[in-house]
Amino acid sequence: MAGGRRARQETRREIEQFLSIGPVQVAELDLPGARGAEGRGTAGTEGVELRPGPGGAPITSGSVFVLVRRAGRPVGTLLGQVPDGADPVAVLAGLARELPAQAPPEPLPVPPSASVVVATRERAGRLARALDSLLAQDHPDFEIVVVDNAPVTEETRELVERKYGERVRYVCEPVPGLAIAHNRGLAAVHGRVVAFTDDDVVADPRWLTELTAPFAADPGLGCATGLILPARLRTPAQVLLESHGGFAKGFVPRTYDPARPPADEPLFPFTAGRFGSGANMAFRTSLLRAVGGFDPATGAGTRARGGDDLYGFVRVLAEGRRLRYTPSALVWHHHRETWRDLETQAYGYGAGLTAYLTAILVNRPALLPVFLARVPGGLAHARGLTAVRGPEAGDGAGAGAAGGGAGVPGGGAGAGVPGGHDSRTHPWPRRLSRLQRRGMLYGPVGYLRARRALRTVGLEAR
Repeated sequence: MAGGRRARQETRREIEQFLSIGPVQVAELDLPGARGAEGRGTAGTEGVELRPGPGGAPITSGSVFVLVRRAGRPVGTLLGQVPDGADPVAVLAGLARELPAQAPPEPLPVPPSASVVVATRERAGRLARALDSLLAQDHPDFEIVVVDNAPVTEETRELVERKYGERVRYVCEPVPGLAIAHNRGLAAVHGRVVAFTDDDVVADPRWLTELTAPFAADPGLGCATGLILPARLRTPAQVLLESHGGFAKGFVPRTYDPARPPADEPLFPFTAGRFGSGANMAFRTSLLRAVGGFDPATGAGTRARGGDDLYGFVRVLAEGRRLRYTPSALVWHHHRETWRDLETQAYGYGAGLTAYLTAILVNRPALLPVFLARVPGGLAHARGLTAVRGPEAGDGAGAGAAGGGAGVPGGGAGAGVPGGHDSRTHPWPRRLSRLQRRGMLYGPVGYLRARRALRTVGLEAR
């Protein structure tokens, strides 16, 4: 009784602290390509372009979360504090020059034909914003397929037919579940590479080209993932999530090869959350079909609560194919907005994590010895994943999503707001850590319940 009362009091204090988190502006700062060229001019801002994040207002004084680009290419993030009366371009450009230099990108091959699948359910307004950005892609040969998952109205169909006509194909999947919707899209596409994103993103114009071109360069590549940044940081929930890593995986390209397991990933390939997220992923279409697509007993909308994307990553690696993380493939994500959203998300992350592991072992029992060998490290990883994280810098996995990325240049970071990724400028509430642990305990049960539920609609788990 007393323990429960203390927990409730602690949660109330955490919510009060949470509600004190202020909003942060989101911006993009594009520097000229030649290093040093941006320094010319009396103000040092010649050739520098500052613009707000997707749908944002012009940048003013205050805290600003900035994506830094060099000649259009994402190279890092920073947090700047623009004083009253100061020029935001001059202040933020000065901070941006402190980011470490990166090697110039290699020329991209011509990307293969691609299909983009967007699963949605009763969110026509958000879907329209996403589709507008997808239709602006510079990829030379692509299609867009919208999968309307278990709709209760005709709103999505009417939007696609009225506004987008033949430019977007509409498919209806009556059985609820994100993996089921993705499999329905996979069956409908024609492209050699199939990309998946969510209805709450805005895709950078080069997103699809950057995400799919690596498949042309590497015949052994089975999957690619990309960078996910916050479209808005207006609410305490959005700021808190991003300050603990959000969905970003940093700005260094990386290839994961099962033939050469990475030394710094002792749980490989079971730390699938390190590879990317479902809002920004692509697969070689023939390979994804060959492995049976996504397990329909995983994902949002099922009793498993999540894990469909993680399952897909591990299935590709288990086939001996490589996975490529490509930070130049950028989408802006609209994070959830409320405390209740974060509670749901924390529980879902935990459930999805253990649900996908259960799915892998049920569907690929040959991986059991490999999994058991990694159990000790996995327990330590789980403890770190759900630990109460204070407002100090760290390299952990954040709020159920992996962190990592550019740090905050010295001298310009504002206190109590996110800078870089996984900077932990706010303490992660114990309430959310507890919910994530509960979700991890529930995940295997949820997955098995989801498998049983599939049989009632004539489907089987993969």
